[in-house]
Amino acid sequence: MLNTQPHLQACDDFYEALITAHQGLSTPESHAMNARLVLLLANHIGDQTTLLHALQLARGNPQHSSARAAAVEHQAITPVVPSHATA
Repeated sequence: MLNTQPHLQACDDFYEALITAHQGLSTPESHAMNARLVLLLANHIGDQTTLLHALQLARGNPQHSSARAAAVEHQAITPVVPSHATA
């Protein structure tokens, strides 16, 4: 189950550390760092259903169903380069 309630300790400190970690990086380097961070945290969470729910919420789709999650799990996913990264 995905916890969407405030749970982050010292959230301002984490936000500052996140911003600092991006300083000096180019846009592609920043995107790559974000991707690595997401994969590290996804590995830490480990639960496929929770991760699929998080993807739905992050994309702006708050509805979560087991049938939809199962369908998404078996679809091939092609990464897309953000449009602003190629400008």
